[in-house]
Amino acid sequence: MSEETLDTAPPEEKRSWAALSQRQLIWRRFRKHRMAVAGGSIACFLYFCALLGDFVAPYDPAHRFYEYVYAPPQEIRFLDEEGLHLRPFVAGLEGRLNRKTGIREYRKAKDQRHNLRLFVRGDRYSFYGLFESDIHLFGSDPEAPMFLFGTDRFGRDMLSRVILGGRVTLTVGILAVAVSITLGSIFGVISGYYGGMVDHGIQRVIEVILSFPSIPILMALSAVIPPQWPSHFVFMGIVTVLSLVGWGRLAREVRGKTMSLREEDYVLAARVAGAKDRRILFGHLLPGMMSHIIVIATLSVPGFILGESALSFLGLGIKPPLTSWGLLLSDAMGVHSLQLYPWLLIPGIYIVIAVLSLNFLGDGLRDAAAPR
Repeated sequence: MSEETLDTAPPEEKRSWAALSQRQLIWRRFRKHRMAVAGGSIACFLYFCALLGDFVAPYDPAHRFYEYVYAPPQEIRFLDEEGLHLRPFVAGLEGRLNRKTGIREYRKAKDQRHNLRLFVRGDRYSFYGLFESDIHLFGSDPEAPMFLFGTDRFGRDMLSRVILGGRVTLTVGILAVAVSITLGSIFGVISGYYGGMVDHGIQRVIEVILSFPSIPILMALSAVIPPQWPSHFVFMGIVTVLSLVGWGRLAREVRGKTMSLREEDYVLAARVAGAKDRRILFGHLLPGMMSHIIVIATLSVPGFILGESALSFLGLGIKPPLTSWGLLLSDAMGVHSLQLYPWLLIPGIYIVIAVLSLNFLGDGLRDAAAPR
């Protein structure tokens, strides 16, 4: 609540706000930020779909439909020539090879209507190694596959690949932020608390890291990852590379915050009471900056998502059989592909949505956590 609002508020509301904790105040301010609430809701939905990707995706991302190579997206409909239908459906596709251009062309089969159903059986998957199942959230008739986002050059369903690719891209962002937040918080609080030669040495290392352009240094570090590594090792390697490059800015912000807090009364009281430096650093200073660190972490996730997408787009990131939004977007690199198969750009749309929603969420948290 701003000072002007607090001054004009009735006494009962002033007392209710005065009785709230810092977390409750931040939550109340955050709820008034409509764009932040919308961004947080979209981000939660994306992460929820990524978490349950195998169940939400209608097909296995590696499943190839050879008779539907580069099939265009099918629209969900309720109305056709026969009238209105209560159950959603997609029209069937009929494909033929154009012998002049060598391109497979598709047209809607008006006499074919494939109903969409919930909880259908399809490709078998393992849910994080806990159990195996073949039940998917939605799908169509087994003999008539549906492609809401079209297919790629191998006839693989783009919707399933976008959902499972989002799991990799969004997880890389979260893990990279977790590692960089840990490194940045530790080195930042140590640098700001001790000062002197310790501060000088840590800051020079950060300056060296920040002096290089981000994309070239990411490419250089990614090139160090052995190409024969399995996909999961490459995944952790990309997380490590992004974290090593991204912790410096956070460390500087934590350092500045630490320098402003180290002379506060509660820190001086802890020193007088005989508390050791480790307890002061990690028991008093870091908890006091936690809301600030959470805001920085939220604002940093989009940068790591873009970093992973750029590396995968350039062929230096995630490797098959894993997939990510950046790797999917690399299929739309040629102008010829964009002209003929524009639906290959759909992963790029999801990158934009994820980055914007997380930025809105971070802006809202920053405004809500700012002191009034």
